[in-house]
Amino acid sequence: MSKSAEEEHPQKAFGWAATDNSGTLSPFHFSRRDNGEHDVTVKILYCGVCHSDLHFVRNDWGFTRYPIVPGHEIVGVATKIGTNVTKFKVGDRVGVGVIIGSCKTCECCQQDLENYCPRVIFTYNSHNPDGTRNYGGYSDMIVVDEQYVLRFPDNLSPDAGAPLLCAGITVYSPMKYYGMTEAGKHLGVAGLGGLGHVAVKIGKAFGLRVTVISSSPKKESEAIDRLGADSFLVSNDPEKMKSAIGTMDYIIDTVSAIHPLLPLLSLLKMNGKLVTVGLPDKPLELPIFPLVMGRKLVGGSDIGGMKETQEMLDFCAKHNITADIELIRMDDINTAMERLAKSDVKYRFVIDVANSLS
Repeated sequence: MSKSAEEEHPQKAFGWAATDNSGTLSPFHFSRRDNGEHDVTVKILYCGVCHSDLHFVRNDWGFTRYPIVPGHEIVGVATKIGTNVTKFKVGDRVGVGVIIGSCKTCECCQQDLENYCPRVIFTYNSHNPDGTRNYGGYSDMIVVDEQYVLRFPDNLSPDAGAPLLCAGITVYSPMKYYGMTEAGKHLGVAGLGGLGHVAVKIGKAFGLRVTVISSSPKKESEAIDRLGADSFLVSNDPEKMKSAIGTMDYIIDTVSAIHPLLPLLSLLKMNGKLVTVGLPDKPLELPIFPLVMGRKLVGGSDIGGMKETQEMLDFCAKHNITADIELIRMDDINTAMERLAKSDVKYRFVIDVANSLS
C-alpha cells in the first residue's frame, strides 16, 4: 500500500496544494526527504507565481498529477548542507528554479543543457528517482541536489528577483542562443506580461533598441516610461503595423494565447528571427512563404541549463534587473490565480512564503 504524501519521507513539510482541476489551492501537509550528502535543504522565503502554475493547477495541459504543490521560482536560505556539498554553506542565499534533477550523463547534460535532458526532473508535478512525488515552492522548505541549486546574488532583491528563476531565464536563454544580443539591433517583444516585461529590461541591458508589441494601447506608457522600451506598437492597429513592416531584427514572442504569427513575421527584416517562448494550448498556424521569401527563422526555447541560469542571475545583478512584482500572502493565492487568469497583475505575483506560512 502506498504511503500518503505526509508519510513518504522523514521531514515534515507544509504548503498549499490543488487537489483537482478546479485549481483551488488549500493547506497541505506532506514530507521531504532527509538531506543527503549532495543535498541542500532550503528554507523558502519567496516564491514567484508563474503562469504555468495556473495551467498546472487547472490541468489545462492534460497531464497534472494531483495533489500538486506548484512553484518553481524559489528564493530561500540554505539551512543544511550534505557532507559532499562544495558550492554552498549554511546561511547562503540560494535559488531553485524549474528543474531539480536530470540524468547527468546524456549529451544534453554534458553540454550544460539539463533542461532538455530526456529524464529531467521538474520542481513539481514530477517524480524523484525513487518513485516518490515532488512538490514545489508554495511550501516552507525543499531539499535539492546541489547541482540544481543556484547562488542568488546578494545585491538582488529576493522577492523581486524570484521570478528571474523562470521568467528571466526563459527570455535570456533564447536571446543568447539565437544571437539576439548585438547592441544597436532592433528587438520586438510581443506581449507585455510576466515574461515580456523582463525581456524588455534584459534587451535594454544588452544595448538593443526595444519595441513592445501589444494589443493593449493602455500599456504604452508603462512600456516606455516604466520599463524603458524605446517604442510601442499596437498589434491590432493595421496602419501602425503596416508602417513597421521589415523594421525588426529579432522578435521574442511571449504570448501564451492563440494568436497569428504572420503579422509578427512581417515585422522582421531579411534574416530576421522570431523566437517563441509562450505555450498556447492549441497549435499556431505557421505561414511558410514569409520564411522562404525573407530567409527568416522561427525557433523556440525552454528555460535554460543550470550554468546559463546562474549566468543570467549574475547578469541581472550586474544590471540591476528584477521583475516588477506584487507581493502577496499565501492565503491570497486563489485570488491571485483568478487575477492572473485575467492578466490583472503588473507583472508577477510573488508569495511572501516565510511570513505567511509560519
